[in-house]
Amino acid sequence: GCAPAGGGSVPVLFCFSVFARPASVPHGAGYELLIQKFLSLYGDQIDMHRKFVVQLFAEEWSQYIDLPKGFLVNERCKLRLVPLQIQITTLGNLTPSSTVFFCCDMQERFRPAIKYFGDIISVGQRLLQGARLLGIPVIVTEQYPKGLGSTVQEIDLTGAKLVLPKTKFSMVLPEVEAALAEIPGVRSIVLFGVETHVCIQQTALELIGRGLEVHIVADATSSRSMMDRMFALERLARTGIIVTTSEAILLQLVADKEHPKFKEIQNLIKASAPESGLLSKV
Repeated sequence: GCAPAGGGSVPVLFCFSVFARPASVPHGAGYELLIQKFLSLYGDQIDMHRKFVVQLFAEEWSQYIDLPKGFLVNERCKLRLVPLQIQITTLGNLTPSSTVFFCCDMQERFRPAIKYFGDIISVGQRLLQGARLLGIPVIVTEQYPKGLGSTVQEIDLTGAKLVLPKTKFSMVLPEVEAALAEIPGVRSIVLFGVETHVCIQQTALELIGRGLEVHIVADATSSRSMMDRMFALERLARTGIIVTTSEAILLQLVADKEHPKFKEIQNLIKASAPESGLLSKV
């Protein structure tokens, strides 16, 4: 039988595929928190491009039933996550309230090595100006800044939610996960910086593993080698990540000529970087 619990935490057995892992959740935890727990336990095994149903083991039926509407964990129980056979198309709709910008390792020491670095700096700067105009949170990382220098001076980090040093290639650090958890309703990450085939690729794969939709800005993302860049973008696009451009991103975010910030966003777009040939190498 199930023993009722008071406050504090409640033990729950989380089952997925052939796995079953005991964990605990706060008393009164609902659907969203349970999904997060499944992701934290099984994120690397879950294909986020499928639909899921959460089921509860019901003693009275001696089998799993679909999680009742409004279910809250009040007592010890057993849950399982069942992937359905339907593939979800990634539509890639963007709204400012559910979007966060990730600016990855745009540092001084990379300037001589990264192809078209001057162009991706100016596009990155425009994206950050757009984020400030639209009230979109910005998270910035710097790869080993002690040795590789800080973010280039041309990029204005005023108002960034986080600027973090890192040694890990992926931007998905504990502090970044904590910051994302604080922003209600985050669905989409707009990602740009360097290098496409290392930090950008590893960040993107970790983010979709956590159920977020990722948009990589092709005209603000580069590598030392164009071949590395091209194959990384191809691989990521096949994984369901959206490879897009800065203009497409900014206009998707305003969505309407009548948007109060449209004129300012339009002016940012008009100040485009010169044609660099970078996009012909996607």
